[in-house]
Amino acid sequence: MKRDQLTRYLDELLESARFKDYCPNGLQVEGCGDVQRVVAGVTASQALVDAAIERGADTLLVHHGWFWRGEDGRVTGFRKARLQALLKHDINLIGYHLPLDSHVEFGNNAQLAKRLGWTLEGRFGEQDLGWYGHTSAPTTLFDLGRQVAVQLQREPQVIGEASKPVSRIAWCSGGAQGIFEQAIATGVDVYLSGEISEQNVHLARESGVAYMAAGHHATERYGVQALAAHLAARFGLECEFVDIDNPV
Repeated sequence: MKRDQLTRYLDELLESARFKDYCPNGLQVEGCGDVQRVVAGVTASQALVDAAIERGADTLLVHHGWFWRGEDGRVTGFRKARLQALLKHDINLIGYHLPLDSHVEFGNNAQLAKRLGWTLEGRFGEQDLGWYGHTSAPTTLFDLGRQVAVQLQREPQVIGEASKPVSRIAWCSGGAQGIFEQAIATGVDVYLSGEISEQNVHLARESGVAYMAAGHHATERYGVQALAAHLAARFGLECEFVDIDNPV
């Protein structure tokens, strides 16, 4: 399919225009006009760019793209190397940040809920990025941590009593530790995000709401995978997810 047809479809599907984001969403680097082979991944690192080149991809689809607000805008060093590699091989870079966290079906939060058996009841926080609901059955904080470790293939950092009963949960993938207080206000037993900050520990202890940090990368693998699978099924594109290991 044509690159412009694909980007228009994705912009509309993910409603990218309605988000106030920290980076541009959609087409970030223009490559060839025809799209047939897509490599998908979490972050447009040099390793992922190299993987796309090795596989003969014409398009790279990611959650974490380039051109972040507040960063140095000069194309030097590692920025030059990444961009030069894409341009040399005529590869498109398409990225969706907050739209891919938020989407009701293909978003990171939706995919976390699907994998872990959580039911959505509502949303909270800026731009409704946080989700809250309930687990499939009452459990304990310890057992929830075991389930998360198995499903996400990463041991979470847990703040709270292991025996704490858990049935109501709030979650937001990635670096969403800043909305912990808003998650508490929804009346949940535990909040899960990708990262944790020093002050979150004290708030968890003082509020009685447990905190689970399951990894920024680990909580954001699944949205772009689901989106790539959708594109393969709908348009017949060759789509492959490449997971570049990241312990954070």
